[in-house]
Amino acid sequence: MTDAQDTHWKMIYLARRNPQLAAEDFAQAWRAHSALGRQCRNVQDRVRSVTQCVRSLAPLPADASQDYDGVNLLLLRDRASADAIWSDPETLAIMRPDEPRVFDRYVRECALVAHQKALYNGPAGDAVLVAFLKRRATVDPSDFERSLGLYTRPWSGVRKTVLNLVEPQRPAGYDYDAVVEWWFRDEQHMLQSLSGRTLAASLPLVLQTTCDYASSVFVPTRVSHRRP
Repeated sequence: MTDAQDTHWKMIYLARRNPQLAAEDFAQAWRAHSALGRQCRNVQDRVRSVTQCVRSLAPLPADASQDYDGVNLLLLRDRASADAIWSDPETLAIMRPDEPRVFDRYVRECALVAHQKALYNGPAGDAVLVAFLKRRATVDPSDFERSLGLYTRPWSGVRKTVLNLVEPQRPAGYDYDAVVEWWFRDEQHMLQSLSGRTLAASLPLVLQTTCDYASSVFVPTRVSHRRP
């Protein structure tokens, strides 16, 4: 099930928590931060949906990252919204001062802007493996995108697959070319599907020729907050 017309702009950030927060407390601190957005009219107007996903703390395949604590998937009204949010006076006054309480850096320093394409349109579920992928330098961007669209369900438990192609302007340390979301029914089904092999080894061989896995990050997560 594919929908080539399903293209939307998205802001995605790969977050580390404030080191003073325990991993178990991160989700609640993040929810409290997100609630501040209700006071910002520009955020309410420009962000169509928020999906906060915290890293699974269960035993995971060896190549699953433990360096990050969460992924935020923000569906935007349009491309202009990605820029407007950073200069919004209410956001700067209300949300930005609270960011260091929750994260190890300001959100803008770990946020990517991408356009979304649904590759397999099923129900999203409550758990998602998010892959931040780096293209091999010798691979043409069009070949890279084509390879990512060939295999939409590398694990049998995948219910929905979303490809996000990242814009070239990226924060330092976040030089990823694509973000892929593989959605599962829940954390238990995700863990069952991913068990047995490393994540990279479970993906099609063609991706090993187009993706630089050494510079990529795989984060198995569960949804901790959604809005609306």
